[in-house]
Amino acid sequence: MSVDEKTVRRIAHLARIAVTDEEVGPLKGELNAILAFVEQLGAVDVDGVEPMTSVTPMRMKKRADVVNDGGRASDIVANAPETEDNYFLVPKVVE
Repeated sequence: MSVDEKTVRRIAHLARIAVTDEEVGPLKGELNAILAFVEQLGAVDVDGVEPMTSVTPMRMKKRADVVNDGGRASDIVANAPETEDNYFLVPKVVE
């Protein structure tokens, strides 16, 4: 599969990218190289290979799913410029 200059201009138009006449040729070459690489990937035999997210085995770090009330409100508002009863005070923005 390869793209021609008309297709490059169409892709640029759809992507809302301004492309000059001088840029169409190099972009055509880059897109064709990308498509050729994708075709190479399609030729790889992956039968029997499990889907993976990494090439090295990793265990997902998990924490206990525990509901708690936090109890750290005073720590959270400690650096706020203005607070009242552990709430942030902000200037009124809507009349």
